[in-house]
Amino acid sequence: METPDVVEYIVNWLKTYVGKSGLNGFTIGVSGGIDSAVTSTLCARTGKKVLALNMPIFQAKDQVSRSSDHIAWLKKSHDNVTGIDVELTPIFEQIQTDFPKGIQDGLTMANTRSRLRMMTLYAFASHHGLLVAGTGNKVEDFGVGFYTKYGDGGVDISPIADLMKSQVYAIGELLGINQDILTAPPTDGLWEDDRTDESQIGATYGELEWAMDYLSSQKIKGQKPGKRLDARQKEVLSIYNKFNGANRHKMEPIPVCRIPS
Repeated sequence: METPDVVEYIVNWLKTYVGKSGLNGFTIGVSGGIDSAVTSTLCARTGKKVLALNMPIFQAKDQVSRSSDHIAWLKKSHDNVTGIDVELTPIFEQIQTDFPKGIQDGLTMANTRSRLRMMTLYAFASHHGLLVAGTGNKVEDFGVGFYTKYGDGGVDISPIADLMKSQVYAIGELLGINQDILTAPPTDGLWEDDRTDESQIGATYGELEWAMDYLSSQKIKGQKPGKRLDARQKEVLSIYNKFNGANRHKMEPIPVCRIPS
């Protein structure tokens, strides 16, 4: 990947898209992770208005500090960026109070956190005439579907969704993203025990990238996967296929019942 060329291409694509939309710029949730750090920096490089939101919900202190530090760095580097802290913990606590206890399992409430953040982003975007920029990468968005439907998946544009995680890191290094973000284990920040993405999935992003590339190449060759693979590679393919199948509904258009004439 020619990293500088990719950066220039994405920034120009963002400029063109927002120009055609008639809106003023972008709003983005900054989590303290590499994907949102890279995406927010690319948006800032357009020169258009950027609102970078830090939206903690019972967040681990290191995640909040990484997010705050990145927003401060972004504001110092780009005068078109405004940082906003929106403490969503009290709102989430009210949801916990009002929801029936019987539906408050771990996954349901993790997804509720993500959807609360999406609602907040769109409130700011609507008021200021902005586009909500998504932070999903190719592995998450089109490989294992590791995001919340109508949560962090509810966006207007996806600047880095055609980039593998390793490519996002390469761009992050080129852009000068803070080292603590570059080295932090990826996490969705939706669980109170601060679990990582890779611990939830059961495979590293490097392994998932390999699985995507391998399956794509086998499909092109018209060959069945599985030959000459070691035990771990077979396990990773099984993990990848499990997530890809279970989350396929996130990656395809909403099914519409078409009524015959």
